[in-house]
Amino acid sequence: MTQELDKLREWIGRSEVVEELSVARPIRAIFALLDKAELAKEGDPIGPMGHWCFFQPHARASEIGPDGHPKRGGFMPPVPLPRRMFGGARTTYIKPLLIGERMRREGRITDVNIKGGRTGTLVICTVKYSFYGESGLAMEEEHDIIYRDNPPPGASDGNVGKTNPAPSDYAWVRTVTPEPVMLFRYSSATFNGHRIHYDRKYVTEVEGYPGLIVHGPLTATFLLELALANNPGKSLKGFSFQARAPLFDTAPFRVAGKPAGNGEAAELWSITPEGTVGTVATANFA
Repeated sequence: MTQELDKLREWIGRSEVVEELSVARPIRAIFALLDKAELAKEGDPIGPMGHWCFFQPHARASEIGPDGHPKRGGFMPPVPLPRRMFGGARTTYIKPLLIGERMRREGRITDVNIKGGRTGTLVICTVKYSFYGESGLAMEEEHDIIYRDNPPPGASDGNVGKTNPAPSDYAWVRTVTPEPVMLFRYSSATFNGHRIHYDRKYVTEVEGYPGLIVHGPLTATFLLELALANNPGKSLKGFSFQARAPLFDTAPFRVAGKPAGNGEAAELWSITPEGTVGTVATANFA
């Protein structure tokens, strides 16, 4: 297994280019999920998290793996570990991407890191993306994709909730009640077939989690929405988030934040039902 994993580093430097027309339908779906009254239309910005609705792989039915994702290989390395999770992202905003324009995403794998974790071997793939609209470079973003083993049969996930107590000095806080319809709607808007978000039998019996898992980018969207709502009139320049522990549809969770950097930034975090940190994030404003 060690030699097999070491060969994955040969994927460093691989690249892909994907083009897509920005349309209103998935952005309207995200707005509806967030309970916004606005009706997105052509010429409007897709929003700071709207790019998650585009550039998703459209694998044929015969090319889907057991977890609902496309089978391993292709642009991303064929990691021989069953679990795939989104670890985090770091985004720089340059100009808005607009509904109705032709977009292009250029991606390059910049690192494949193999290391041991509390639950066994981890493989962390870092991918750098550049997003272009019709007027040039609009956004740059790095993704961390994490692969790991399943727990032994009959065992619960030993990594759930193993984080520090969440800070209580927030200036803003909101309660989010995740439920299957919310998670399905986000999966649909972002064309995400990962079964951990909608297949309760799979996520509990195969992956050993206690419930459906809230998408990492969806949690990040709630965090960023909180920051934007409490910083009106400011221009968003950067946003980063890192998942520390999963959130489930079994109980409400909270998103919280406070000003930082003399008001030019916001520190953000999600709070699990147990009171620990779920996701940490930072938003930077001009």
